[in-house]
Amino acid sequence: MSRTKKTAVARVGRAAVIGATGLASVALAAVPASAKGNVDITAPRTARVGTAFTVAAHGGDDAARYLRVCLEGREDGAAWHGLNCGAVTETGADARVTARVRATHAGVPEYRAVVYGLTGPHDRHPVRERTSDPVAVHVR
Repeated sequence: MSRTKKTAVARVGRAAVIGATGLASVALAAVPASAKGNVDITAPRTARVGTAFTVAAHGGDDAARYLRVCLEGREDGAAWHGLNCGAVTETGADARVTARVRATHAGVPEYRAVVYGLTGPHDRHPVRERTSDPVAVHVR
């Protein structure tokens, strides 16, 4: 009788080890690979009402074959709206964009850069890869 108990315990232990190994392999397969990339945006800290200033951004990401960087802006916490998009570039080269913005009234507009990944140079459904932190311009 003791021989039967040992065999049953061994079977349960073996099944637990196999189950744990299978679970670990599934968990490791589910972890996404990290892609390398960055996005930087520059804008002046302050501007005067009625003057124009430049907002520029550049970035890259190795998750897509083609890239495009776009600038977005908003005022008073409203929804983000597109300002300008740069040319499509192949991975390996930084995508760049600049926008000339006129400060029409006092306030604190915010700007951010977004890197889009494309499957081809004329892809109509780009995928958002990275977004920069917003930068604020104090217009006086």
